[in-house]
Amino acid sequence: MNTKTTPIAPTPTLATLSARHQAQIAQQRTPFTLRIHRALSWLKRAEAAGEDDDVAFICLWIGFNAAYAQDLGEGGGTAASERQTFRNFMADLCALDGDKALAKLVWQVFPGPIRVLLNNHYVFQPFWDAHSNPRSDGSIPDHWREAFDEARQRVHRALAQQDTERVLYEVFVRLYTLRNQLMHGGATWNSTVNRAQVRDGRALLARLLPAMLGVMMNHPARFEGRPFYPVVPDAPSPAKRSPLQSPPFKGTAADRCGRLYHLKC
Repeated sequence: MNTKTTPIAPTPTLATLSARHQAQIAQQRTPFTLRIHRALSWLKRAEAAGEDDDVAFICLWIGFNAAYAQDLGEGGGTAASERQTFRNFMADLCALDGDKALAKLVWQVFPGPIRVLLNNHYVFQPFWDAHSNPRSDGSIPDHWREAFDEARQRVHRALAQQDTERVLYEVFVRLYTLRNQLMHGGATWNSTVNRAQVRDGRALLARLLPAMLGVMMNHPARFEGRPFYPVVPDAPSPAKRSPLQSPPFKGTAADRCGRLYHLKC
């Protein structure tokens, strides 16, 4: 695939995505439109973060997680099954991206920052796993270096072959480690230590997330799935319910979520 001479389509703006979302919910409110609603709300907050790269990155990651709505390492599934689910998600995005917006971002807009990120062992989880499990004498196992070299070889092959799906997968795996550092208190706000990766992570997500949402909104049936924490309203007890009130809604949680997400969520 050669994207070097292809003009780069502008990333969908928040206003454009919001207008499309309103058109979709005018037709039907579904669990999918709830996930997009949540993702857009966090994208909006990220855009309002100004120069605060930490807050912007966190908001963008939450927006991505709202849209993806699958566990990324903290759920009940095995690590292998979660990785495969995520690979499948990236494969679907790339396959359905008719405008090749994601490929153009990877190969024309961010090739430099992506290479820097993927060569940075501070966002490579096995590096931190080794430091969290020192030997009995206090020394740090160096087996992470072999894993890092193997990962770099995979990345270099993907870069050489312009394998957008594989590169995006590797990028988000590294960004997930960065997300964990911030969300689990493993970094200082506005720290100079991780400034480069937070700044680049924000820049990447700020362009990739709107492009991903655009692809998903073009193919909502392909990306259906239950949102995390669906909206579940309080139901008054039968004894206290007024005769003028309707009986409690008896659909599934997903149906209930789809009907009631006009509430703030």
